[in-house]
Amino acid sequence: MPRSASRTVTLVALGALLTCTVVVMVASWASPESYSPARLSWPNAHLLLGWARYDAGWYADIATRGYWYTPGEQSPVAFFPAYPVVIRGLGALGVDTFIAGVLLTLVCGLSAVVLFTRWASLLKGEEVARDAGLLLVLYPFAYYLYGAMYSDALFLLLVVGAFYLLERGQLVPAVLLAAVATAARPVAPALVFGLLVRRLEWKRQRGERWSFWDALPVLAALGLIVYVLYLWHAFGEPFAFAKVQSAAGWDQKPGWRTWFKVRWFQGFNASMSVGDGLRLVGHAAFSLGALALVWPTAKRLGWGYGAYVLAMVGMPTLSSKDFMGMGRYLLASFPLFLTLALLLRERPRLRWGVLATSAVLLISLAAAYGAGAYVS
Repeated sequence: MPRSASRTVTLVALGALLTCTVVVMVASWASPESYSPARLSWPNAHLLLGWARYDAGWYADIATRGYWYTPGEQSPVAFFPAYPVVIRGLGALGVDTFIAGVLLTLVCGLSAVVLFTRWASLLKGEEVARDAGLLLVLYPFAYYLYGAMYSDALFLLLVVGAFYLLERGQLVPAVLLAAVATAARPVAPALVFGLLVRRLEWKRQRGERWSFWDALPVLAALGLIVYVLYLWHAFGEPFAFAKVQSAAGWDQKPGWRTWFKVRWFQGFNASMSVGDGLRLVGHAAFSLGALALVWPTAKRLGWGYGAYVLAMVGMPTLSSKDFMGMGRYLLASFPLFLTLALLLRERPRLRWGVLATSAVLLISLAAAYGAGAYVS
């Protein structure tokens, strides 16, 4: 294994080990009632279940019971199928559903970071790739790559893999991976748009003429299309995943109240706790910071990556009522970490300050998540 790759693997392993240790320790101190939907019978199972919280219950239900849809009520159709399908496959091999979800996230998350550094090295060299990998490993919401039972790690692995293959000129495999990715998260337009623009830009940079085959990235939407057709066949509502967002408790109905973040402003009141205030401000700050990096990304990495990041950040920012979850969603906007690494290369003190602050936030948020706090 090359020295740079070995250092990357070591770094990722240490970050994951530290974060997992924090979550397990906090979970061991927390009360059993705080544990999420998961229940296991083997001794000390709760130590692992610090990773199984909130949406983990939805993924487990889909993996074991399948989908159902009740108009106007929270339903599992809001969650795309790729992640729970893999969990179901592991369950068929005898692996407990929640253990399967945690292990799937861990394997995909570590693989995604390693592949990310290879992609970054391909574009900007090994030294910058190392810095970018470190920024990703220590990103405050990177614990979603180390065990949290959510689909973000799988999605990141797929999208990084798609762009990595695209950079190597392997268009068909890139589109196939991207099609699986659009069955994991409802952001098909961002991925299709980014791949298409980057493919055309890639051909132009090599002095090659565009051809009919360069439009192949539009087929990356097949994952979304298949899910839409399934919902239409099963429930008579092809866009049930979008309509269910208006259900009580989620309250994210498309419209001006969501677009202009009325709920976010309403969250600031006299009864607001310090934690609620930090959560509201924090996710909004991450969103605005990511949007501020769109133009530098386009300048340094190309219009394809700029287009991808703009759509990948803009879609959830617009559709969220209060920016909640944006810190986690930004993991998919992986070119931002390379852009930030490039911007910090000439500012070593600032770079170390960013890394130290990020590491402290990562451990703090992982501890809060392990204790059952709603942080993202």
